[in-house]
Formats: sequence, structure tokens, C-alpha cells
Amino acid sequence: MSAVSQSLLLSAPLFGLVLLGYLLATWPRWPERWTRWASMLVLNFALPAMLFHLLSDLGALPPVDAKLLLAFFGGCLIVFVIGRGVGARLFKLDAASQSVFAMGGVFSNNVLLGLPLARITLGAAAVPAVALVVVFNALTLWTVLSVSVEWARTGSLTVRGLGKTALGVLATPLIAGILAGTLFGLIGVELPEIADRALQGVGSLAGPGALLVLGMGLAQHGVRGRWRESLVICGLKLVLLPLIVWCLAALLQLPTIETSAIVLLASMAVGANVYLMATQYHTLQSAVAASLVLSTALSALTTPILLWIIGAV
Repeated sequence: MSAVSQSLLLSAPLFGLVLLGYLLATWPRWPERWTRWASMLVLNFALPAMLFHLLSDLGALPPVDAKLLLAFFGGCLIVFVIGRGVGARLFKLDAASQSVFAMGGVFSNNVLLGLPLARITLGAAAVPAVALVVVFNALTLWTVLSVSVEWARTGSLTVRGLGKTALGVLATPLIAGILAGTLFGLIGVELPEIADRALQGVGSLAGPGALLVLGMGLAQHGVRGRWRESLVICGLKLVLLPLIVWCLAALLQLPTIETSAIVLLASMAVGANVYLMATQYHTLQSAVAASLVLSTALSALTTPILLWIIGAV
């Protein structure tokens, strides 16, 4: 089976969940408040539980490869800064919208698409590198977005301004889940089995729940009004980010398997979590929703092409 077919096969259930969410939201008996409740459930319970459970197992990960993380997240930071600049100059977005727009260009669908596709196309040897990126992806990018938005809203170069920013970040359930999970993982404390199973069960709802909420958002906000922003987000995510990550990996002389793994992850479609970010900050919901659907379809072609080029080089 070709890489394109494999990617399409993995993407099909994701489109199915988005379609189900869309159909639910367009059902005449579906109250709009249920969509808000579904978003709050995923944002404030399922996703924090998933992130806590993921990060609480840091001790089981392979040793951190600083060069691998530097190549991937260095690329993310570069594209995030470029994305904010593009959002400000091209679309005249405010600071919070710039942050969500830029995050669309760097936050990949690594759990639902990246990890299984890496196993299929690159083999078991790529899994440790993918696992490192998946774990640190949540820790790094959610924190960057939260700090960026809260700084835009309340921050200033004073003790009071820095304090407001810190409190705004720490008050977010997602960040609380990330920090608490990281603390557990670093200390090496094992959760009681019943708590571990409960967190795993609630956290398993995060991915499907985010896709359902995305479908509901498509029904609520539509996609026609912000198609230009959607196309630019797809360009940042599917083209610019993997190319920059590839260049950094080459500069740092990463092994071929690790280079292929992080470029594959960088080339994945926009993650459903970005729509939750847009919902949380009440900005760019339609543009982000459209970019997620469009990038998922396009990545079935762009990712195999990138992997083929890496192999040829």
C-alpha cells in the first residue's frame, strides 16, 4: 500500500467524526448550548486529563535527545514568529488572533495521524523519536500559546503585568494539567491504578471529542468567510514548517531516521487542538476549522512527497 493510500486510510475516521459533529449541530433538535457544553467538556476535562496522563509517564521515555527537540521545536518557534507577522501584516489580526493563527501553522495532528503513520512508513525505529516529540509538543506549544495570548491581553514590562500574565496562564485547566503531569513525571511518582485508568479513560475522549466539536464548529461558523486565512495556515503548516525542520535537522546532523520522523510530524495536518484553542479564545474559529479539514486532505499528498524527497537526498 502506498504512503498516500495509508494516509487517506488513517484520515478517513477523522473525517467521519467531523461529519458526525456537523450533522449533530445541524439537527433541528440540537440546541446551540450543547455545542458550547461539548467544547467546555473537552477543553476543561478530557484534554487536561489526556495531557496529565501523557506527561506523568515522562520517566518511561527514552533519554531526551536535545538536538532532535531543538530541530523540531526550533522550527516551530521560527514559523510561529513568521505566522504572527503574517497575521498582523496580511490580515490585520489583533495580538490574540495572531497567536492562534500562528499556532495553526505549527501544531500538528501527531497523535491521531503522526504516530500511526510513522510506524507504518518508517518502522519501529522511528517510534522513540516520535514519542519524544508527542510528549513535549503538548508541554511546549500549549504553554507558548497561553503565554502569548495572556501577554497580549494583560502583560506589560512590570511586576504587576508579569504577575497577571502568569496567573492567567496558570488558571487555564490545560496548563494546570500539563504542569501537574510534568511534575509527576519528573518526580517519578506512580499513580494508583484506579486513578491511572480513570485518567486514561477520560483522556481517551479528547481526540474524538475535539473532532466532534470541530464538526459542530463548522456547522456554527461556516468556512467561506475566512478562506484566505485558511489557505495561508495550510501553507505554513504543510510546506514551511517541514522545510525549516528539515533544514535544522541537517544543520544539527541528525541521523536519517530521526530526520525523517520529525519532518513527517512537522508535515502532518493542523491538529484538532488548534480549533479548541480558537474556541477557548473566541477567535478565528471558522478559519482554523477550515484549515484543519483542508490540511488533512492535502497532507495525504504533501507528506509522501516530502518523505520521498528526503529519501532521494
